[in-house]
Amino acid sequence: MSVSGTIAASTPREARDQLRAQGISVRRLAERSASSSSLAWARFRNRRARQQWTGAVHELAMMLHGGIPLLEALDTIIEQHHGGLKVALVEVRDRVAGGTGLAEALGERPDLFDPTDVHLVEVGENAGTLDVVLEQLAEFRLRTSQFKDRVLTSLMYPCFLVMFGLAAAVFLMTVVLPPLLENIADTTSELPWPTQAVLSFSNFLVGNGWWLAIVSLLLLMGFVYFIKSKAGRILWHRFLLRLPVIGPMLIKQNLSRIAMIVGTLSKSGVELTRAIELAGKSTPNAVLADALVQSGEHIEAGAEIAEALDRTDVFPPLAVRVFSVGQDSGRLEEMLTRLATDYDRQVETTASRITSLLEPILIVVLAIGVGFLLLATILPILEAGNVMS
Repeated sequence: MSVSGTIAASTPREARDQLRAQGISVRRLAERSASSSSLAWARFRNRRARQQWTGAVHELAMMLHGGIPLLEALDTIIEQHHGGLKVALVEVRDRVAGGTGLAEALGERPDLFDPTDVHLVEVGENAGTLDVVLEQLAEFRLRTSQFKDRVLTSLMYPCFLVMFGLAAAVFLMTVVLPPLLENIADTTSELPWPTQAVLSFSNFLVGNGWWLAIVSLLLLMGFVYFIKSKAGRILWHRFLLRLPVIGPMLIKQNLSRIAMIVGTLSKSGVELTRAIELAGKSTPNAVLADALVQSGEHIEAGAEIAEALDRTDVFPPLAVRVFSVGQDSGRLEEMLTRLATDYDRQVETTASRITSLLEPILIVVLAIGVGFLLLATILPILEAGNVMS
């Protein structure tokens, strides 16, 4: 029996593997333009696969250190994982079995394996220390993941309060209060000003709710489109870096990642200019990534590392000094590791303080909002009771 349909996959090979796993023999594959929902699902799968890759790197390093051949180690890891990572590792295993190097095989899936991973593996293969390099890569990815999780966890509760408060306010203003306030308005000649304000805003939301939703959606789509463009992304990231409190925290967060990448690559024998270039490719902030590219170009032109970093007017004096002293003393890897650890601690402390301040402030704001709505509802009832008495 012949069947036809669509399947979401990053590559034709991945689509074939998924279908064969379901017991379907593939006769012909044709690429279709992906819908927004399928693209979102593919991004979710890739994000999940990248998280699993952190643990898989450690497992691979442990097996290689124990003397297990690379292909057998890959087979073992493939058996332990599922989803997008398993499909990608099957492709990598097939390429390695065909004579391709592990680094080259990983480089064919840039959606899952970033340039830092690929280059570190390449260094390990060339030096014959693949297990040691993979252990360093696993440690780097684990530290990055733990740091990101700590920051996100500390900011999760304030975000939940904001979203819950907005949803509750919209529900009260559009569903609960309109009929109640209209009944109160029919029973009294003059409403108190809090009730008038709430009633006017409620009527505005009810009468223009769909238009507000459409305009908000269009603005959100326009903003997303803007920050996806190169110029828009740079402007948005530059704006974030200039914000009080948030800006310095973002700079330290990104510099911690940069220091870890450069330190790990330098420890593996990668030259400094190449390490800075790879750190730029792995840095999510476009302003800092562009500054690293410029710094690498200045260093290649003969400038000292401190001078190259200072020219960009992006890196704080401490980071510039650490790079300079570390290079001069021959202890660059050690000093960058300490810098990354110190910045991690500072960012975590700042995020915890922001959370500690935001939680009571948001609770007070929500309490004031709910209290004002209750006041607007109860005041006319109390005044009506006073008139009758």
